[in-house]
Amino acid sequence: MSEMAPSLGRVLVVDDEPFNLEILSEHLQDAGYDVVLAEDGLEGWEILTSEQQGFDAILLDRMMPRMNGMELLARIKQRADLQHVPVIMQTAVGAAENVQEGLAAGAYYYLIKPFQREMLLAIVAAAVSFHHERQQLEKQIAEQVGAYRMLVRGEFSFRSLDEARQLTLLLSQTCPEPQRVAMGISELLVNAVEHGNLGIRYSDKTRLLQTGRWQEEVESRLRDPHYGRRQVRVLLETDAEHVSIRIEDEGEGFDWQPYLEFSPDRAFDPHGRGISMAKLMSFDELEYQGRGNCVVARVRR
Repeated sequence: MSEMAPSLGRVLVVDDEPFNLEILSEHLQDAGYDVVLAEDGLEGWEILTSEQQGFDAILLDRMMPRMNGMELLARIKQRADLQHVPVIMQTAVGAAENVQEGLAAGAYYYLIKPFQREMLLAIVAAAVSFHHERQQLEKQIAEQVGAYRMLVRGEFSFRSLDEARQLTLLLSQTCPEPQRVAMGISELLVNAVEHGNLGIRYSDKTRLLQTGRWQEEVESRLRDPHYGRRQVRVLLETDAEHVSIRIEDEGEGFDWQPYLEFSPDRAFDPHGRGISMAKLMSFDELEYQGRGNCVVARVRR
């Protein structure tokens, strides 16, 4: 990375194996990240709580002396200023019970040891991108006027990811806690475009993310008349008790039930956690209807 090139993000790597620290640091720095290293969980905690500059992701080994990865993760999730920083847990192949425990504790990104460079960079990029998007949404929401909470009913249609982001800001403003619901709304709207109207399958997205061609494929399909004319339709309705957001795309639908809970089987993929995170963190109710191309999210007022 040249001196003038902007950093892709700041990553804290916590691992007690010097060789792992060296390899992880080399791969991440070569890709354009600023990297800070810690040799165990206690040193990682001291860095997190003493440095003024924050981190965009934390790459965390599970088994370490003094303070292990799960202990550090618990401390991170208890701090308001750290709890939203994505944590990527490193774990050995086949340790499904460890993955389940980490998911329950709030680690939604996983990396298999020994890791491949392409998968490492894809997972880190996904975590950092999620963090940056959340920060940007929170900043934009803070700048908006709260008059949208007087909205009783609204109908919207859109087709692109940029339009989805704009609509996210408006819809989140109708809810009592805009920052809490914004990421969930964004995930549902983006899914309706990418997987619904544009017909990009789960396996396709995994491959495209690993090869760095995801955005190119989305833009190509938006230009394709077969996909590009499709619209996502959104209906917002409010009453004394709830804000209800109904999102319907023109795609073929999908088997949505496996995605309501974040499965350890998908923990090592660079995507696939959006619906479960939306259900867990953003909404009081989340209900898919029909063949899966319609979803209703509800938030208590």
